[in-house]
Amino acid sequence: MDIIQQIQERYIQEFSNNVPLGEFLANILVTAVLVALLRLFYIHFGNSISNRRRFANNFLPLALGTLLIIMIVKSSIALSLGLVGALSIVRYRAAIKDPEELTYLFIAIGLGLAGGANQPVLAIVAFAIILLLLYLSKLLSGRGQIRQEGRLFINISTDVEQLERITEILARHLNYVELKRLDTLDKGLDLSFIGKARTLDEISKLKDEVSKLSEATRLSIVDQPELII
Repeated sequence: MDIIQQIQERYIQEFSNNVPLGEFLANILVTAVLVALLRLFYIHFGNSISNRRRFANNFLPLALGTLLIIMIVKSSIALSLGLVGALSIVRYRAAIKDPEELTYLFIAIGLGLAGGANQPVLAIVAFAIILLLLYLSKLLSGRGQIRQEGRLFINISTDVEQLERITEILARHLNYVELKRLDTLDKGLDLSFIGKARTLDEISKLKDEVSKLSEATRLSIVDQPELII
């Protein structure tokens, strides 16, 4: 028991000396709140045609992982040099299909860096300014655009694995359809299309026929007037 107690006291004391517990918890809380706001902003105002909600779920672990790394290495030159060496042999092959996705990933990393460097006030101020500028930019860029009706982003998640059958249904009811992404599930497919519909009646018929594929089929149609088709 004495040995265990000595070990606990040693590491707790070492942790408290390097990173005060209150500071550590406050930085994590601030970073998590800011990342949650970033996630909501990206879902509602992002222009990416991929599944924004699913992609935004990566922001929190990315930011907190960055925060943890910075808090560990900032107190030790040896650890920081070791991190540089480790990252030099790691190759990341995550497919980024839209530059906007990379932009928001960098913002999430920046929040994690600020939290790890014990700069919560800087993170809050910079984050507020960044979101304000992004929002104003979207407002200003949207004023001069001509709204294109009928441009759609379509996501289908189904346990049916017959891609030709699904695309044939879409082609029958839409004026234009193009497959943009295909993900295989444990059973079935997750498909993303862009398309163009002439009337709401076409969309209604498409919904009815897609729903007949199976009970597990889920359809999501989002109006995307900025799409170039």
